[in-house]
Amino acid sequence: MYWYRLTPLDVLLFRDAKPFTPGERAWAGSVFPPNGHTIAGSIRGLLNQKTDLQIKGPFLCYETTLYFPRPLGFLGSIPLFPLDWLENHSLRDHALWDQTRPCPVVPTNLDDLAKVDLKNPMTRQYLPSDVILEYLTTGQISVDQWTCDDEGEKTPWKVETRPHNAIQEGTRQVKDADGYFVENAIRMLPHWGIAIGLNQQLSTPNTLRLGGEGHHVLIEECSNFGQQWNQIQDQSETNFQNKDRAIGYLVTPGVFERIQNNGQAKCRAWPWEWKLAHTSNPNQTTGELVSVSSDRAVPISARIRDKHDSSKSIPAPQVFAAPAGSQYYLNQPQSLFQEDNQAPEKVKRWRKLGYSELLWISHTP
Repeated sequence: MYWYRLTPLDVLLFRDAKPFTPGERAWAGSVFPPNGHTIAGSIRGLLNQKTDLQIKGPFLCYETTLYFPRPLGFLGSIPLFPLDWLENHSLRDHALWDQTRPCPVVPTNLDDLAKVDLKNPMTRQYLPSDVILEYLTTGQISVDQWTCDDEGEKTPWKVETRPHNAIQEGTRQVKDADGYFVENAIRMLPHWGIAIGLNQQLSTPNTLRLGGEGHHVLIEECSNFGQQWNQIQDQSETNFQNKDRAIGYLVTPGVFERIQNNGQAKCRAWPWEWKLAHTSNPNQTTGELVSVSSDRAVPISARIRDKHDSSKSIPAPQVFAAPAGSQYYLNQPQSLFQEDNQAPEKVKRWRKLGYSELLWISHTP
């Protein structure tokens, strides 16, 4: 893998997956960080050829340090665990939960809830690679590691709302149809950028068109990212080999899609091949998944290219991904079907584009 830093030369525009036509809906939604499809399209445009890309990321970075989204299995700085793992917890004899759903997650000590300050403006939303490596090694993130050292560790970008007008030819009046709409532009803070790993070596430094409206980024090779990622991945692999309780930490959006009997595709917050460890009836097969900590789904938009003319494409159906930062509690680590050599190529493509990247943390009671 070759690692690169993308530094914005201007604002960036990444519209969301909702259909948009000026005049019908005056607000064009946006999404950030960009998804794997957007990165792949930009790289192929730079190479000017259709090539089989494999991507790691995209991640955020501050100068030459990788940053990862905060794990969602924490309430403030307090870690949450499945009630089923806490044998002597005071809620075990009182909590009622639907056995067809993942087990509830709670703090080990309920008294810790009084210490949580959810409105603390200095709480990190993005954690540097050294903190993540420590988390994978020890299974813990110390309280002091949750405090921001830099403004960008909460949100490394600002949103700039920009109106657009189209003037009728020969007049000074805005067009009645398709004449006005508003969209959000992303301006990253100084020293912040986007980091990606590629199986292709690019000629750098160079400029790369990224997102809408022809905005560009400066692309530079950065071997420091590769060193940081290799350390993290090696520790994750060591934890995966430990066949005991583990927490899967999703660091890029996770796409878990399955075709239903009616032919429609359905997405959910955890992999379909992972079965729940508890069952609601004796005919069900038990698995390893105990619980899930996640948030609202991220809409992903892609395009389908014409087989006969690669310059033409149409919008592909929307896909809804589990957000980066989601965590999965398993009685033992389990791999993804997307990584199986026997999986169809269209399934493995999600992993090739950087989606569903999991890091593993061993859980010690």
